[in-house]
Amino acid sequence: MKVGFGCDHVAVELKNILMEHLKERGYECVDYGTDDPNVKTNYPEKGLAVAEAIKRGEVDKGVLICGTGIGISLAANKVPGIRAAVCSEPYSAKLTVEHNNANIIAMGARVVGSELAKMIVDAFFDAQFQGGRHAMRVDMITDIERKYGYADK
Repeated sequence: MKVGFGCDHVAVELKNILMEHLKERGYECVDYGTDDPNVKTNYPEKGLAVAEAIKRGEVDKGVLICGTGIGISLAANKVPGIRAAVCSEPYSAKLTVEHNNANIIAMGARVVGSELAKMIVDAFFDAQFQGGRHAMRVDMITDIERKYGYADK
């Protein structure tokens, strides 16, 4: 599986740790930046880059990190078909895949430490979408996108 990574300047160190962690687990990681913690980066650009890479099929899923994970996930969620969830613990990371078929996990470098972040991405990538009643609800989310002209036709 190919995983796209994006972060702002606040999260470079954590991004690098998580990329190495997933590489050790056998994932192919694609870095959409940023690389320099000393150069301010606008998180919406990185959230968009990873979301669009998923839409184009360049990567299968994504990991986004900014100070809180909130802003970068909001940007990614503007792309139709993207379901990015901010998680600060493994249980929610697992359930967002099982119940919401999330394709991006987001977190805050100022919120979680590196060991907890590893547990969060492990829970996210080890989970499988359960379908069933959950598929109906994910379809309802897509219907909302369509209602406002944002979903793929």
